[in-house]
Amino acid sequence: MIDSNRKVVLASRPNGHPQTNNFQLEKSAVPNVKEGEVLLRSVYLSLDPYMRGRMSDKESYAAPVGLGEVMVGGTVCQVESSKHPNFTAGEWVLAHIGWQDFAISNGDSLLKLGDSPTHPSYALGVMGMPGFTAYMGLLDIGQPKQGDTIVVAAATGAVGSIVGQIGKLKGCKVIGIAGGEEKCRYAKDVLGFDDCIDHKQPGFANLLSEACVDGIDIYFENVGGKVFDAVLPLLNTGARVPVCGLISQYNATSLPKGPDRTSALMATLLIKRIKMQGFIIFDDYGHRYNEFAEDMEQWLAQGKIQYKEHIIEGLENAPSAFIGLLNGDNFGKLIIQTNTAK
Repeated sequence: MIDSNRKVVLASRPNGHPQTNNFQLEKSAVPNVKEGEVLLRSVYLSLDPYMRGRMSDKESYAAPVGLGEVMVGGTVCQVESSKHPNFTAGEWVLAHIGWQDFAISNGDSLLKLGDSPTHPSYALGVMGMPGFTAYMGLLDIGQPKQGDTIVVAAATGAVGSIVGQIGKLKGCKVIGIAGGEEKCRYAKDVLGFDDCIDHKQPGFANLLSEACVDGIDIYFENVGGKVFDAVLPLLNTGARVPVCGLISQYNATSLPKGPDRTSALMATLLIKRIKMQGFIIFDDYGHRYNEFAEDMEQWLAQGKIQYKEHIIEGLENAPSAFIGLLNGDNFGKLIIQTNTAK
């Protein structure tokens, strides 16, 4: 009999880079199931950069996690027990119970994944929020045309790796940006990118310019900082810049040192008639998920999309893994395996 529920709560708000002491692992009783409810048991937990914003109490597009509350996060769960007519024990579902082993649901927000899905964790990555973000950001905002040059940062991450591969499917030249030789080699040899530039190399901006001899038509922004500084002068007239994240800035406590770049950015947007648009995937595109799922399922079945997961075992390792994610330590979609499947 399992008689406790492990959960990772937000113990304090970080100032700058999160530390492990900003989190606390607690235990509580496993909640009881009432009529019309299901008890969910987490098997996979998604770790994503947006969670850093939830640790702050600054105004954002979503409410912050309260002190002492369970950290938020998408999860793939099995139904542990059910008193709900539409769910049975052992069934797999996509849920959002956060960083904990068990939670109660009335079933309204659950997405059924079947009794024995082949790759249940894919619902947190290539078939979930990251893949959906890549698909809609590139195709709807980026609007790639054959022959365009696409640049994508964090090229081997959960979003960037899919952006680049979809770009290749649409007949574009794709240049990735990643940290380290191994990741850049993977982007070229496995993902099929035309080139990948290591942002840790001296002369990074010059190397990117040499790779983008015809300029940049689409830059998929999820990093910011020095990467965007190198990209900005290379953007072509009419370029499109979907913005889904700024991971290099999430731990910043002040504006970056150096000259004010705002005027240069605004002038470039005006003179080159550049479209730069931020988006929140399910808020803006939730009604188009089926369109994405149909295409992505087909591409995966045909072997046209390659996908890499970085799985770490143990809920207790979620805080250190998340800190590593913000430092770029992960290689592929970062997932915590919280429990074994039944």
